[in-house]
Amino acid sequence: MAEHSLDHPGVALKEYQIATEVLGRPAGFDPQSDSTVRVQAGRLRVKLAEYYTHEGVNDPILVEIPKGSYVLSFHLRGRPEVVIPQAGPRLELAEKKPEVRPSKRGWIIAVPVLLGLLAVSAVTNAILLSRDRPQPSAAQAVPTAYQLFWNRFVTGAQEPLVIFSNGSFVGRPETGMRYYNPASDNGSFVLDHYTGVGEVLAIHQLDRVFALLNRPVRVKRGALFTLDDAKNNDLIFVGSPSENLTLLDIPGTREFIFKRLDSGPRKGDLAVINVHPQNGEPKTFPATPANHPTVEDYAVVALLPGLDPSHSVLILAGNSTFGTQAAVEYVCREDSIKELLRRLNVSRAADLKPFEALLRVKIAHGVPVVEDLVALRNPGN
Repeated sequence: MAEHSLDHPGVALKEYQIATEVLGRPAGFDPQSDSTVRVQAGRLRVKLAEYYTHEGVNDPILVEIPKGSYVLSFHLRGRPEVVIPQAGPRLELAEKKPEVRPSKRGWIIAVPVLLGLLAVSAVTNAILLSRDRPQPSAAQAVPTAYQLFWNRFVTGAQEPLVIFSNGSFVGRPETGMRYYNPASDNGSFVLDHYTGVGEVLAIHQLDRVFALLNRPVRVKRGALFTLDDAKNNDLIFVGSPSENLTLLDIPGTREFIFKRLDSGPRKGDLAVINVHPQNGEPKTFPATPANHPTVEDYAVVALLPGLDPSHSVLILAGNSTFGTQAAVEYVCREDSIKELLRRLNVSRAADLKPFEALLRVKIAHGVPVVEDLVALRNPGN
């Protein structure tokens, strides 16, 4: 938005252009049914107002986004009638006609701040706008368990890529949506920009842990994931293959897999299938039936080799959004990571080999409250 306003003064910036070029919306983006750009622009206006009330209280130049427009306006503080031109001849005042030029300090502060705010507003809001993200410091030691478990994701050549699920839906938010069924919904307009509450909170937890580890992460929704991403990055998948469909295109878990039951009273329900049950273990692990309040779910935590053996893949997924949240929280808590490492007999980062773990999750009022490690497969042991 800032770049456009400076490079193309007087040229309107369309909602469609922002959606497709900045926010990654598909070419079929419909502004009438998707208010994302308008919502983000509104939030950016609020953040600009907050900036000029606090950090930028003394800035000589104010940057604004007039309502109903996506083109920036610039004016001198206290002189809203004096608009600073984005290009062209210098500004002249009517009284004494001195040349008025925006100070270097104003431009140096205002434009980068605006660019930063725009970047923040375009990313998952619950993550990057959070105010309680821990900041690493010399006095804040990183727990050994975190260093051991997350070592391969913080020592790579580039930041790991977090892929969160966004299932395909048909319908409209105001009248009801359902999962897209290729057999019956061929030709229907597909909505692929929704994700679950658990996925949002899960990525927030990952963001906190990687901040502690002083390692940024990159976040991408599943619909935009490519096989090039799979070949060239360490990956963390948040969500099961039923919604994170890109998991179907790469090698996945072999011991605990997600599958819809094709027979019995729970036919059609998603469940974790125990491919090689050990003594006393059930064959299937379904969540609470869909027509009841969710009080129990099962989730998988799996560390796998990537398509390129030099990279790793971590899958964190549940039958439901609550199970996915629980899987991520499990690997973001020191006590549960310690338990997992103990069960895997890991005392050094190099000892951590591919594994698949199954968690039983207790849920109360839509919040995961207990995760128990009920089964573990470690080919290295």
